[in-house]
Amino acid sequence: MGLSDIFSDIVSSLGFAEAQAEAPVEEVETSPAEEDTEKTTSGEEVTEESPAEPEEEEEAEPEEEEEEEEEEEEEAEDIKPKLEEECANSFVCAPFKHHFDECVERVTRQQEEEGSAKEDCVEEFFHLTHCATQCAAPKLWSSLK
Repeated sequence: MGLSDIFSDIVSSLGFAEAQAEAPVEEVETSPAEEDTEKTTSGEEVTEESPAEPEEEEEAEPEEEEEEEEEEEEEAEDIKPKLEEECANSFVCAPFKHHFDECVERVTRQQEEEGSAKEDCVEEFFHLTHCATQCAAPKLWSSLK
């Protein structure tokens, strides 16, 4: 018996409840009219049709609930990307944007002429992103308050 077997035995003995994304399926009660129609049909058809019908009804109910939840939940627009874009194009981050744009032109030229570039613009991109984030942070916090 290996160490993994011992561990799995311990975990299985703890009796964790099964996690379910949705509520457990409830039994659907049939009305007397539905019972009469089931008795008139043949036995094979009843066993095949009766389990399928409640599933279809149960599937329709969660879909309706999900649609209602989606309509109720109106998420506020995220202004962070907009603020960062404004800051990246502002005077504060102009030197970093200039270096990034030059690097992009250089790499693009190398790829067109030689087929591959010897460098990438990751460092310049991170400098620009850092500047834009530092510029946008106070504006974002003031708008959230």
